[in-house]
Amino acid sequence: QVQLVESGGGSVQSGDSLRLSCVASGRTFTFTTEAMGWFRQVPGAEREFVSLISWDGSNQYYADPVKGRFTISRDDAMNTVYLQMNSLRPDDTAVYYCAVVAEMVQDGGTYQTRVSAWGQGTQVTVSS
Repeated sequence: QVQLVESGGGSVQSGDSLRLSCVASGRTFTFTTEAMGWFRQVPGAEREFVSLISWDGSNQYYADPVKGRFTISRDDAMNTVYLQMNSLRPDDTAVYYCAVVAEMVQDGGTYQTRVSAWGQGTQVTVSS
């Protein structure tokens, strides 16, 4: 039902910034009624939650490691979700994935999600 196309990844140095973009499309997909999220994955590790924005943009959620540094936003007119990443650190190095998030609940200090669609991923590399 939906195709997610990501862009904006690259190689930067510690302290620098990047903005990731994800454009959604599909015949039956209604972007304005879906929560959207970003996840990241390091080779050999599980994919982890980074950030989520509610369907109406009124609520944003962030994993602890990125709080205060990353900002998620959406442009419904362009069917696009963004992740502004500031003060990047080497530990942020990962493949970043855009996703349609069907469900998200908070479990203590973590977030549990159910994802209905994934993007292809974009590489972010932060060097020191």
